[in-house]
Amino acid sequence: MILKVWAPAAKSVELVTAQQRHAMQSAPDGYWQIDAPDAELASGYRYSVDGGPPAPDPRSAWQPDGVHGASFVLAPFRDPGRFEVKDLQHAVIYELHVGTFTPAGTYTAAREKLQHLAQLGVTHVELMPLASFPGKRGWGYDGVDLFAPFAHYGTPQELVGFIDDCHARGIAVILDVVYNHFGPDGNYLGLFAPYLTDRYKTGWGAAVNYDGAGSDGVRSFVIDNARMWLRDYGFDGLRLDAVHAIFSFDAVHLLEELALAVRQLSHTTGRRLLLIAESDLNDPRLIRSVTRGGYGLDAQWVDDFHHAIHRFFTQESDGYYADFKGMADIATALRDGYVYQGQYSTHRGRRHGRRPVGILPQQFIVSTQNHDQIGNRAQGERLSMMLQPWQLKAVAALLLLSPFVPMLFQGEEWGALTPFLYFTDHENAELGQTVAAGRAQEFSSFGWKGEVPNPQSAETFGRSRLNWNELQETAHADLFEWHRRLIALRGAKPSAVSKAAVKFNEAEQWLRFAHQGVLVVLNFAAQTRRVPLPAGRWELVLRSDEAQARSSDDMPPNSTFVFRAL
Repeated sequence: MILKVWAPAAKSVELVTAQQRHAMQSAPDGYWQIDAPDAELASGYRYSVDGGPPAPDPRSAWQPDGVHGASFVLAPFRDPGRFEVKDLQHAVIYELHVGTFTPAGTYTAAREKLQHLAQLGVTHVELMPLASFPGKRGWGYDGVDLFAPFAHYGTPQELVGFIDDCHARGIAVILDVVYNHFGPDGNYLGLFAPYLTDRYKTGWGAAVNYDGAGSDGVRSFVIDNARMWLRDYGFDGLRLDAVHAIFSFDAVHLLEELALAVRQLSHTTGRRLLLIAESDLNDPRLIRSVTRGGYGLDAQWVDDFHHAIHRFFTQESDGYYADFKGMADIATALRDGYVYQGQYSTHRGRRHGRRPVGILPQQFIVSTQNHDQIGNRAQGERLSMMLQPWQLKAVAALLLLSPFVPMLFQGEEWGALTPFLYFTDHENAELGQTVAAGRAQEFSSFGWKGEVPNPQSAETFGRSRLNWNELQETAHADLFEWHRRLIALRGAKPSAVSKAAVKFNEAEQWLRFAHQGVLVVLNFAAQTRRVPLPAGRWELVLRSDEAQARSSDDMPPNSTFVFRAL
């Protein structure tokens, strides 16, 4: 088998197997290659650069013994076929973490829950990162072997089986990938080539070298990785983590080059493939076409939608929540996605964002809970641990019937009461202690007085597992049915590019919004309100309370009504 590795500054490179060392030959563009004995590769291999310590292959396909172990090759996968992905305008995304989604925390166990997701009405599942990271548990954002799926969730073949089962149920699968930094534990990339740069800094360590000397090879590394997940495993899209920390200041931004490569792959395979960016910049250039000065990505996460709703319902005002004041911000978020469109941000101490002119609603992914917004709290609290049932139903209606693409976080649909905490399992004990101490220090600097769960503790991970038995309880089952019915109503709306028509009265504590024949009316007051409906004929099809009002616009306290146009 021909093996190749990129090591442009090396004087020599050796293939190291359990049996012996083999000198590799210099090849064009800084690569080294060898026709390796298949029998030796069966027990794993490493590379040694200039006589240095053997290290895993930067493009290793499989690391069954962890990030410090030997690399293994895989037999070619099957053709993923041409699964027909639903357009984003008809999508409902469900974010899950394989390790905590089920008690077993494996792909095989997750397959057993796909009927639940299909019943709910989910169209796209988004998996948190799978690129191999240290230890037996973690969020996945400190991956170091981008081409090798995390071994403790199952084999690559079992991952393929999970994706195939999703497709069989009409569910597309998106993978969260991290191209803005590499994790610190098990990161051997610097032994091979200039993958990192000290010219920029991210919040998680050294930045990836996308525009300095040697960056052509780094770009090829990342773009080939994206192609692999989409082509070989059959993923239908990628969610690009924190693209604001991808520093690329040359004429063609990495994101533009990546988008072009994925479009070409889509054309070649006949499959619709998605690229979704996470960014808090409120910058529509990410999703504008290249001909309009953008990068050509398909969609982006919009944090303002979450922040406005969270601030209103919880009354929390720390950090970025200080920028959001009340119902008016919810109304803006429902209409435009971005609340901040160039105005001054108190939290940032500067202007923030720009108007999303020409952006379609299906280009904005919105959520009211996700791994970041829950897991980056000291105690990992979900909204279900902070709000009343009527509030959870109101939040669900705002999310699922908005004009944008809604995303649920695992367990949100039934109001799960298990936290989602930050957990790690760094094999480097000193690094683990540093991470734990740093997290405690971070929250104490914000005035947090309580205990911060140790990320390195197995108990912290165990507490984050979903408790599926909660679904047997009446209150949880009722909330699940509420979500299911809202999603069904969303699916019945015709396709559209229009904005929501929003009206509210902060003094009387009510808000209503209409979009494509569906009207949502929310009474946040502690007394009955007669909320005026828009012109036209409206049929009440769903209500959050159990009591019967005298008329369809006579709303009991703390209630949500959903109407359909006649």
